[in-house]
Amino acid sequence: MNSPGPDDVTVSHDPSASRFEAVAGAHRAVADYVIRDGRMVFTHTFVPPELRGRGLAEKLVRTGLEQARADRRKVVPECSYVAAFIERHREFQDLLG
Repeated sequence: MNSPGPDDVTVSHDPSASRFEAVAGAHRAVADYVIRDGRMVFTHTFVPPELRGRGLAEKLVRTGLEQARADRRKVVPECSYVAAFIERHREFQDLLG
């Protein structure tokens, strides 16, 4: 049986927990944030070892950045993965601030 890839997993936004999450079986991958001074500050991204290498972190962060854009918020990437993602994906650099 194949493990789920990023196209098989849906990312959901839980504003009450300030996180984006993807659940596959018993495992949960997350991108946490806080709203500080009106900006979305990404603080932590975690993908359990069982789900790594399948593009889930990218899907989580991309969804989070798209939500920030929809909410007209600037982004602060305190999480090193989010910072590297924005550096590699220039279409999100306008969100920095």
